[in-house]
Order: sequence, then C-alpha cells, then structure tokens
Amino acid sequence: MTMVNLLNQTVLVTGASSGIGKNVAINAAKSGANLILVARNEDKLLQVKNECIRVGAEGARHEYLSVDMSDPQQITDGVKRAFEINDDIDVLVNAAGFGDFSNYLETDFDKIEKMFRVNVLGLMLMTRLVASKMVDNGRGHIFNVGSMAGKITTPKSAAYAATKAAVIAFSDGLRLELKPLGVFVTTINPGPVATNFFSVADHNGNYLDSVKNFVLDPNKLAWEIVDTFNKNKREINRPRYMELAAVLYKLAPSLGDYFASTLGNCK
Repeated sequence: MTMVNLLNQTVLVTGASSGIGKNVAINAAKSGANLILVARNEDKLLQVKNECIRVGAEGARHEYLSVDMSDPQQITDGVKRAFEINDDIDVLVNAAGFGDFSNYLETDFDKIEKMFRVNVLGLMLMTRLVASKMVDNGRGHIFNVGSMAGKITTPKSAAYAATKAAVIAFSDGLRLELKPLGVFVTTINPGPVATNFFSVADHNGNYLDSVKNFVLDPNKLAWEIVDTFNKNKREINRPRYMELAAVLYKLAPSLGDYFASTLGNCK
C-alpha cells in the first residue's frame, strides 16, 4: 500500500474516539498529517492521540478536543480552539454519529432528536464553521459520513436513515456551492462496518453476525477515505454492490421495497 503524503497538512476528525473516525485519524497520521481529534470521551481520545504519535511522522502535532456534537456552543468553542491549535484545517472528516435499530413507533423521541442533533445539525454546524475558513484560503476538503441507509432504507432504521439521507442531501448541495471556491465535498456511504456502532444501534446483538458476509473492514475503508484526501471525488459508496442496488432501487422502487423489507430485514 502506497501512503499518500499529508505532511504539513492538518486534518480534523469528529467521532475520532472510535469506529471510522478513529481509523481515519490513525491512517492520516501514518501519512504524515497533523491531527485534531474531536469526540466526547477524553480517555479514548488520549488513546487515539498516543497511537497517532506512535505511527505518525516525526514532528507532527496531534491534539484532541472534548466536544459534544449535539451541543452547538461546544461545537463553536471547539472550532475556535482548533484554529488556535492550527491556523489552517486542510481536511475535515465528519464521522461523529450514532444509530438506533428500533421500530419507529417504539423509539423514544428524545433519542430521535439527539440523533438529528449529532448526525445532522452538529455536522452542519461544524462544516459551516470550518468551511468558512477553507473558503477564505481558497482550498480544503470536507468528508461527510452518510450511510447506505440514507439511500436504501430498511425496517427498524426509519429515523436513522432519515438523518443519513439529510447528510447526503446537505453534502450534495454544499458540494455545488463550494466547488467554485476551491473546496471539495465528498460523501462516504458505507454499508455495515465492523465497529462499535452496533453496540449502541443493535439492541439484539445479532445484526453483524446476520450480515457477516457483507461487513466492511473499518481500516480498509478508512485508508480509502484518506487516499481520497485532496481529490475531487463525489462519493465513496461501499460495498460496491450496494451502490448498484441503490441505483436499481430508484429505477424500480416497488421491487426495491420488497427486497428492503425481506433481504434487508436483518435487524
């Protein structure tokens, strides 16, 4: 594997304490980047920071900020501190988010509101604050982690899928607005990934096992994301067969509904 050169570039990653965010941060560190790690859990952030130091380039600077992505004031204060750490942020990876696999009518509405605050509104505010400086600099790259659930909704994921569909739509519009200003926007839409996401989302604890033949390796996905830094790529959709399925879903929605409610009903 040939490492992309990110020396002297600063990458801010939300959701950096675990999952896709953690793997992206470590792979970016391996490529020489400076990291600003954002999540709530300081103990886990410190562990990721130490790993970035261990695998990263000599002289690279890695810092972390404890930020609750559901709290607009914490996000605003966190971005201010991030720009105090480094004047420029070259790449923003919005990986913070969580899900819940429950029938919609049985899902506590406070949890649904929290999902929208973290998955959508927090992402949008973080993006707004960082992108404004990128536009001033005439360069930058924003990655927003959506989900294949935002393209193909299955039972027990109505609210979560709605948040990810919002992320995809927001990213599509933002991409068009920022492209003439020198800032790229890429949406990442993974299917199931072998991370601790499911320890929160999956109440039965059986989902990953039921889809084990289709589960993505988080490190492999993270490397593909890092390899796309500073490249004008619209979307990363994985696994590839689900990208095709999403296209076919739009062409034959009734048939898509049938497969989503049968083959896709694994939760």
